[in-house]
Amino acid sequence: MNVLVVGRGGREHSIIMKLSESTTVGELYVAPGNVGMESLATVVPIEETDSNSLIEFAKSNQIELTIIGPENPLMEGIANDFIAEGLRVFAPSKEAALIEGSKSFAKEFMEKYQISTAGYESFSDPVMAKHYVDKKGVPIVIKADGLAAGKGVVVAETKEMAYEAIDDMLVSKSFSEAGATVVVEDFLVGKEFSLMAFVNGEKVYPMIPARDHKRAFDYDEGPNTGGMGAYAPVPDIAAETVDFATSEILQKAASGMVAENRSFTGILYAGLIMTEEGPKVIEFNARFGDPETQVVLPLLKNDLLQVMLDVLDGEDPKLEWEDDFCIGVVMASVGYPADYQKGVVLPNITGDSFVIYAGVKNTEIGYVSDGGRVLLVGAKGSSLEATGRVVYESLPPNEMLDGFFYRTDIGKIKEGALG
Repeated sequence: MNVLVVGRGGREHSIIMKLSESTTVGELYVAPGNVGMESLATVVPIEETDSNSLIEFAKSNQIELTIIGPENPLMEGIANDFIAEGLRVFAPSKEAALIEGSKSFAKEFMEKYQISTAGYESFSDPVMAKHYVDKKGVPIVIKADGLAAGKGVVVAETKEMAYEAIDDMLVSKSFSEAGATVVVEDFLVGKEFSLMAFVNGEKVYPMIPARDHKRAFDYDEGPNTGGMGAYAPVPDIAAETVDFATSEILQKAASGMVAENRSFTGILYAGLIMTEEGPKVIEFNARFGDPETQVVLPLLKNDLLQVMLDVLDGEDPKLEWEDDFCIGVVMASVGYPADYQKGVVLPNITGDSFVIYAGVKNTEIGYVSDGGRVLLVGAKGSSLEATGRVVYESLPPNEMLDGFFYRTDIGKIKEGALG
């Protein structure tokens, strides 16, 4: 079966790695991909949002399934375009992807279908947004309504920080139209975790939970990023909590989308926080999370292609998981998530780890950086401690890196709590 994966980052590399294990995959293509994927798939130079060219490629190469990785083409309706041409695609429609594409829509949706989340208000007027901050107090969370590559969220610990974030989004338009509306929501206290599921209509098949680390520096210091590392499963999240989150959050969301005539097919991602009142939703995504995918898929026993085909056919994929842990640590360009230099030669990664590439390209001097998050180093093992040791022994020390950095605490224990 010929398969096309659309995307260029670490998430797509991880999907490619898992698909390459399948005995039923014939030709495997990725568009536009990156040089790190070339050993596993044929890299096709077509942009993620170029639906017409991707459809033409799929038809001319007898592609029987296309898998869409990133959020931007989903919001532009790539799944709708493929379906209209009679092509099979594993991805939600533009209408369903709005659950990620608009935070204000998602909050109103959760309110309507009684899905637990933080209290909030949406604003397009900076004065009104600041009045709301004055009324609610701090800490408080300011979010750009639209897609902002994981960077449109500010946890404001002071009113001044909140005002600055509001002005940045609504006045300076730092996120363009994505920040034309902001969602101001209550700050929730608890441990975060991510729960992804394969979904088709009202049928929901949850994966194992993962924990992503969004802040740039050790022990959750610094600005929010697209994710600096992750691990799975999460020992402090009980099986009962996962069951509750599946039934009361993911299932309610899937059923609600059907009721709204936005039936969801693909990967539904819930970013959750475990509060004293139980799990609450921080955000929904309409695709595999990055970097959670890089630590969840390596633990999946099933053939990923067969899982997706089963889900599309309305069949239970009967998911099975390895009884191990997986940790992934992102190596990023110095300066990320703000300005950073490109074109820096990648260091050698050694040891018993695997490497998933994201922001890289090939030049005369070898592989060089071409993005903020450059690569992820991962490993599997019987414990978090042992697995983390393998990962960190594979990475050069931070002080020896020129132009790159990584967090040193992914999956480690701090003050008796898992990081």
